[in-house]
Amino acid sequence: MDHLLAAVDLGSNSFRLSIGRVIQQDGVAQIYQIDRMKETVRLAAGLGQDMTLGPEAIDRALCVLERYGERLRSFHPSRVRAVATNTFRVARNTNEFLPLAEAALGFPIEVIAGREEARLIFTGVAHSLPPSPHKRLVIDIGGGSTEAIIGKGTEPSLMSSLYMGCVSYSRHFFADGKVSAQAMKQAEIAARREIEVIAKQYRKTGWKEAYGSSGTAKALFAILTECGFAKAITAAGMAKLKDRIIRSGKVVPSELPGIKLERADVLPGGLAIMSALFDELGIESMHTGDGALRLGVLYDLLGRDDQHDKRNESVRQFMKRYHVDVNQARRVRQTALTLFDALLPAGAERADLRNAIGWAADLHEVGQSIAYNAYHKHSAYVLGHADMPGFSHADQQLMALLALAHQGKLAKAEPLVRSHAQWVAILCLRMATLLLRRREDTALPFDLNVEGKEILMDIPQEWLDNHPLTDFTLQAEVAEWRKVGFTFTRREH
Repeated sequence: MDHLLAAVDLGSNSFRLSIGRVIQQDGVAQIYQIDRMKETVRLAAGLGQDMTLGPEAIDRALCVLERYGERLRSFHPSRVRAVATNTFRVARNTNEFLPLAEAALGFPIEVIAGREEARLIFTGVAHSLPPSPHKRLVIDIGGGSTEAIIGKGTEPSLMSSLYMGCVSYSRHFFADGKVSAQAMKQAEIAARREIEVIAKQYRKTGWKEAYGSSGTAKALFAILTECGFAKAITAAGMAKLKDRIIRSGKVVPSELPGIKLERADVLPGGLAIMSALFDELGIESMHTGDGALRLGVLYDLLGRDDQHDKRNESVRQFMKRYHVDVNQARRVRQTALTLFDALLPAGAERADLRNAIGWAADLHEVGQSIAYNAYHKHSAYVLGHADMPGFSHADQQLMALLALAHQGKLAKAEPLVRSHAQWVAILCLRMATLLLRRREDTALPFDLNVEGKEILMDIPQEWLDNHPLTDFTLQAEVAEWRKVGFTFTRREH
């Protein structure tokens, strides 16, 4: 069925909104973009010396997000995905800024890790290019970070996110827009230091074609070709461009056909980074690819809609990597979700929580591969900190909370719980693991009800008599919930 999807890309330099129409043809879904919006926000430029976003940058961002929110007002939340990149990752006041940004947009915003950003970028670029059997290198120079990815088809195999961007480098090395040979040299040296960490592995892996997907790459391609410096992005062409800018002492738009005015301030930093990438990785020539992060987000949304969610694939890989008992994971998942479906009515938070319970149930025992003692703490650490393609930082923190709280003392999780619905999710997962301790299929012997801070369990006395260990554990569970302010009543019949 045809429908619309929307992706919001909150970059360190620009904010972008893309709306795509999903068309099913011969059983294959394709996305055709029908609307785009782009606004230069310069969010990274609003970072102070203490890495705190200033009020002016926040105001600029909120104004843009309000406009995007109006365009998306009729969209169902499941059809919109908003992702935030490097500046959101590094700003010290993101926790204060993020709720304001979400309120302005009207949708949740995911702060994604660098490698997840790289994966989505490659997905977007790959879907905008003709099919190829060869490996491709994709470079995306953003405002605060640079992603380098090698992959084949639509699947990346090597991903890196480097802490350097056109906004941050332009501010640091080319203050007030002044460009000198010495400043350009220093910027390139700094970039090469960042790149040399990955250079050997990337050269060894190799690629057949190279593409640039960022505003920097597109600006360089337009300038080099329209100035007659090169027919693609090349080291020789960029050397000619550097010479012209250095002679002028700054970027003069009238001297550079093809440049957009909003790109002039950040071109020197992007040029230095791209030149360093060519030198360190041995890139000979680069063309540009459309799509990038926003198109990757759209296709990722489409995959979730078509039950090909990248997150499910990541969970399966983790289960295999950490030798999870798949049968026990299945039992816990089914029981926890059965309880959750009975306890929590439909709501905006329910779908995300239900997904998180299922994934946490699948992975709650990954910590046993480290040590059985306090394994739930090891599980929580892995889920909170590992590279899990498809998952946002918020997704992983929620799974980590559920893993941490699925057994043991509840007090350790209490400061991390953000809503009553999360307490319900924790209760469901704890009851499932408690009931299934024997690692056998077991029918639910009790009815559970939650009203505010009151938990009521109806359970047959005969069943308790036949399961003394479970009876003893349930008594301890009652006491544990009371420690965090809940009234847990067992009603035997």
